[in-house]
Amino acid sequence: MILGYLFLAVAIFSEAIGAVMLKFSNGFTRFKPSAVVVAGYTLAFYMLSLTLNIIPLSMSYATWSGVGTVLTAIFGVLFFKETLNQKAVIGMAMLVSGVVLLNMS
Repeated sequence: MILGYLFLAVAIFSEAIGAVMLKFSNGFTRFKPSAVVVAGYTLAFYMLSLTLNIIPLSMSYATWSGVGTVLTAIFGVLFFKETLNQKAVIGMAMLVSGVVLLNMS
């Protein structure tokens, strides 16, 4: 089970990096960020496919999408000076809470 969560962590992180590089790619007009987008999403889906051999689909996908959303929002704040209002923070807390509750079941 721990190996499944390791695969899932790599899938989440590589997807979030791919999303950040998608913004840096400027609509796929810059080669290096575009290459990282393709590599990031390829790794993310490969790792997610390995995760699904160990962890059920419902928990895997909910964790991947929920944590990935929160991580991408945090990266937006860190790298692009985006701001999060109170509703966004509450929504992110609800996402994380839902993922934790789902994984505890």
